[in-house]
Amino acid sequence: MSITITEPAQAHLKELLNKHESKGVAVRIFVNSPGTPQGETCLAYCLPGEQQPTDTPLEGLLVPVWLDTPSLPYLEKARVDFKADELGGGQLTIVAPGARLPRNGADSPISERINFVLHNEVNPGLAAHGGFVQLVEFREEDATAVLQFGGGCQGCGMVGHTLKDGVETTLMDRIPEISAVRDVTDHSDSAQAYYK
Repeated sequence: MSITITEPAQAHLKELLNKHESKGVAVRIFVNSPGTPQGETCLAYCLPGEQQPTDTPLEGLLVPVWLDTPSLPYLEKARVDFKADELGGGQLTIVAPGARLPRNGADSPISERINFVLHNEVNPGLAAHGGFVQLVEFREEDATAVLQFGGGCQGCGMVGHTLKDGVETTLMDRIPEISAVRDVTDHSDSAQAYYK
């Protein structure tokens, strides 16, 4: 794992953890919406017992750090740093160059493969109408991809056609494990709809 937490960042985090009201608190690093344009690297307090059973400890630091295991490929070459300012404060920064890069291998989780197809094949076409679609969840129990439309696709009169003939067909063709696609968008809001 090549994530770097600089010495100034470790010292700053240690100071923050020492001020925390709970004893034994650690830091947890993870990526929300990994492999998508919305990918965001997060650093949060982690109270004792809050870490996930699959989390990976980062050893040899001044502070206890847990890494979210599914986020590890997206945290490759990440860097956490702290720059002090003249006023006694400073800024903690996290840079993870791979957080938004899609990964689409045969061993990738189905949700990541769905996100890859949506962001690289489906959304570029929907963007022409100011719309997009995103994965809400993949339900393994019934192999259903649950999606939500936004922008010009929300409330659009053609969204049923877009879902069945475009998105569903593309997803099920590229990812055979999917047995159904379901739209959970509130289409009663048609303020931005491309077709009314």
